[in-house]
Amino acid sequence: MEKSRKPKIRFKGYNDDWEQRKLGDIGSVSMCRRIFKEQTSLSGDVPFYKIGTFGAEPDAFISKKLFEEYKLKYPYPNKGDILISASGSIGKTVEYTGKNEYFQDSNIVWLKHEDNIKNSFLKCYYSIVKWSGIEGSTIKRLYNENILNTSISVPSEMEQEQLGVFFENIELLITLHQRKLDKLINVKKSMLEKMFPKQGSKVPNIRFAGFADDWEQRKVGELLIERNQQAPMSEEYPLMAFVANEGVTPKGERYDRSALVTDTKNKLYKKTEFGDFIYSSNNLETGSIGLNKYGKACISPVYSIFKPIDIADSDFLGRRLVRKDFINTMVKWRQGVIYGQWRIHESDFLNIDILVPVTDEQQRIGKLLDDIDHLITLHQRKLEKLKNIKKSMLEKMFI
Repeated sequence: MEKSRKPKIRFKGYNDDWEQRKLGDIGSVSMCRRIFKEQTSLSGDVPFYKIGTFGAEPDAFISKKLFEEYKLKYPYPNKGDILISASGSIGKTVEYTGKNEYFQDSNIVWLKHEDNIKNSFLKCYYSIVKWSGIEGSTIKRLYNENILNTSISVPSEMEQEQLGVFFENIELLITLHQRKLDKLINVKKSMLEKMFPKQGSKVPNIRFAGFADDWEQRKVGELLIERNQQAPMSEEYPLMAFVANEGVTPKGERYDRSALVTDTKNKLYKKTEFGDFIYSSNNLETGSIGLNKYGKACISPVYSIFKPIDIADSDFLGRRLVRKDFINTMVKWRQGVIYGQWRIHESDFLNIDILVPVTDEQQRIGKLLDDIDHLITLHQRKLEKLKNIKKSMLEKMFI
């Protein structure tokens, strides 16, 4: 049965079949003139993008004189051309915006064509393209013949233009949400730096109104007590994983080793409740430390679990005890010489000194950072939803 030459979703007024072609029928592969290392410098007039800095910040530059000479004598992209990475992250694209920039030959290329195809359409197509001769290959390079032999289905120029505008608008929304997310992440980072005292100080740079006293030095054991309750997993306390930088989460396939347990009914795990502080002695530096934000659960007995007492706010402690300075202090108490057998005894952990404010200030700090985290999560979800919409529409509006 012949494959349909019409996408599943189209703009109103378009019914014609799309034309099946090869990129080689539309244009030819172009690239800039080769630049040698001795022609570059660490600073200069014109950024020179290599495959490692393509789509990022440049780490090399060329003189304006050389740029003007090569731009005049040799192939150079037009504004709007879609640059393609031919090695490294194969198929990564960047739209050339018309700035004075130069690009590494053979590793960064573009399809030179007349105006018979819209670059905005090509940009969308490149995001779903299956390059000829690459599928299943161990070759980590996109050669000219791979590009030129790649099939493409092309609609009328007017439909191309509408598709390009539609996906540009979606991409703009994604960019705006990404900027908002990045801004929130930076706000959180700044708050974490400024709302906790620096080394040698007893007061932070930023405080809520009404708090002026020095933070007090206390033992962790004045704020937390160990929770060492062991029990088989149950409906009330399901078996969960404690994942680095995520905390208590349902076991995915990667973490689920229940098939290796022969006596599931009597196997003992450690019980944990919402707000508990948990750490793994072996993986502190990689994020296996933090709060239980899930609720009632059972986790592996290798973890150390603690519950806050009345003068401690769990959200505050969840921020204070995962800071790099505190983890560095914890590591000093670690015993053992082989990874997997390292141990920070609970009694040693509870004996560590930390600076903390009064309970009310703890709660204010904890709530503020929790609110920021909530906003970050909302923006991450919106961003993911937009990306999924874009992906779905690309699949349905292209052939």
